[in-house]
Amino acid sequence: MDEKEYVISETKLFVGWLNRKMRGRELNEEFSKFWEVVFARVRLGDDGKSKGFGFVEFKNPEDATKAKETMDGQELMWRVIKVDFAKEDPEKLLAREEKMRQMAAEQAENKDE
Repeated sequence: MDEKEYVISETKLFVGWLNRKMRGRELNEEFSKFWEVVFARVRLGDDGKSKGFGFVEFKNPEDATKAKETMDGQELMWRVIKVDFAKEDPEKLLAREEKMRQMAAEQAENKDE
């Protein structure tokens, strides 16, 4: 069986060891205090409960690097978190980048109207 190749994201961070009560909104609030966050999401299981990890994506690589350096090992909601650059499926990454380009083009069109 071939092992899937992943790429290390420059703008998306994996955040582990999250308190099970934390949701995307709180994760976004914590990381948005200092950096420009595009989105933050906590993974939920089929039962609707947190899996204890999430992802935060930043507008630029510099903010992601600073956030990783600053937040790794910090305490959030009584848990010491682990922060690292996310590993991504190249196909999903390309699809997301295309979607972001389309959204930017649509916003530019709406701005001109």
